[in-house]
Amino acid sequence: MSRTPVYAVDLRNGRIGEVMGRVGGYVQLRPIGGGREWDCPPDSVEPAPPDEALRERVRRLNRDSVSGVT
Repeated sequence: MSRTPVYAVDLRNGRIGEVMGRVGGYVQLRPIGGGREWDCPPDSVEPAPPDEALRERVRRLNRDSVSGVT
């Protein structure tokens, strides 16, 4: 059974990422569509508005289609 992704905003820089878990007191976020995870202090994270998460997913899909990534 697959889980529904949860997206959050890193308030330090405005990046939106998928919440991967918690390690060592930090929230681990991964860029939407994949990439290197980064750690964020819990007080610097808030839930991403659904429209912003969707917008970021579409940006990633468009970027990948232009560059030929499948």
